[in-house]
Amino acid sequence: MSHLVKYVHCFICLTLASLFIFACSSKEEREWSSIEKDLQTMLINASDGETIDLPAGNYMFKKSLLIDGKKNVTIKGAGLDNTVLSFAMQKEGAEGIKASNCINLTFEDFTIEDAKGDNIKVTDTRGITFRGVKSQWTGEPDETNGAYAFYPVLSKNVVVENCFAIGASDAGIYVGQSDSVIIRNNIVIKNVAGIESENSRWVEIYENEAHDNTGGILVFDLPGLTQSGHTTRVYKNRVYENNYRNFAPEGNIVAIVPPGTGILLLATQNIEIFNNELIDNKTLGVGIASYKLVELMGAEGGTQLDNLITEKTNTGEYNSFANDINIHHNIFDNSKWFPTLKNDFGLLFLTEFPFNTPDIVFDGIRDPEKPIQLCLNNNGDIKFAELDAEHDLEGLTDEWAAYQCETQSITPIF
Repeated sequence: MSHLVKYVHCFICLTLASLFIFACSSKEEREWSSIEKDLQTMLINASDGETIDLPAGNYMFKKSLLIDGKKNVTIKGAGLDNTVLSFAMQKEGAEGIKASNCINLTFEDFTIEDAKGDNIKVTDTRGITFRGVKSQWTGEPDETNGAYAFYPVLSKNVVVENCFAIGASDAGIYVGQSDSVIIRNNIVIKNVAGIESENSRWVEIYENEAHDNTGGILVFDLPGLTQSGHTTRVYKNRVYENNYRNFAPEGNIVAIVPPGTGILLLATQNIEIFNNELIDNKTLGVGIASYKLVELMGAEGGTQLDNLITEKTNTGEYNSFANDINIHHNIFDNSKWFPTLKNDFGLLFLTEFPFNTPDIVFDGIRDPEKPIQLCLNNNGDIKFAELDAEHDLEGLTDEWAAYQCETQSITPIF
């Protein structure tokens, strides 16, 4: 036996041995303890400015942990991989942690997993920071998983940084109806939507890594909510291979997102998308859609979508149209030959643009009261599609010269 063959043989043996050891170790069950009663008592009695330290260990909970009316309180673990809070045996409450009516609340350095509903929900709070937190559902992603891993809503001054979100049946990192938001340096994997900003204002989403979700980053504006969103910057993100199956429950708004979506804008205003890498999202790189498109698809959406289509879509209280969109200096590259075949958009692109899936897609539905402001520049040799969805695709085109323009960038929000 030659030295080369011996070396290869030895390498294969070592590799198989390593895989065997890893497989065995990964099946080891964690030892669980309970701090449920003591921790809930500490959260109830926390004084202003207090830090509640979570010790290293694996802790099982059967009820939601509740935080209300606290000021300048920090809940800090011993490290993302060292302190684990599991709600896999949850019997009471929907959320893992539910906080409300607080000022300057911080969560950091722990893992939370497998809540019955949302892992961490924070409402009506001014000043929220999630830092170094992993929020996940273990096992194979499924529609029975909770909707949101991180769920700040109706709040101001929100920061989500250096976090992980895995397995949410709606969005891994979600911010809703909130103002002054930073989402940065996070990793989102195997969620339906990796990151979603909904009806929020003055939002910065940057330097995140979104991969293996159904859709990487969504910026949505929906009717019937307390405020409309606007002014969002999405930049310096790596958004790649978001081709995971859509496992959202039927009727959920994100159920319309086709697997293979990089960034999707829905009925949102004053958006700048720049310096992102959009790689191998097999159906589309960036999509721009009106809520009218959702209305056209409403029959497929189910009850929840029907409820969202309210009178506000036609009264001027809600703007159904995407506008003031500036997409520039991004890198698009898609080596995948076929878009998803499990969604109407994918089937359309396969039929109309075979082996040439578009990088940027505009549904072509315009506000009759205002000219469209959509500027595309310095994005390389992009492939473009305008669908004319409102007229049964009669005017479908791949020409984008009319949108090759420059416009003033949004002033940095922070």
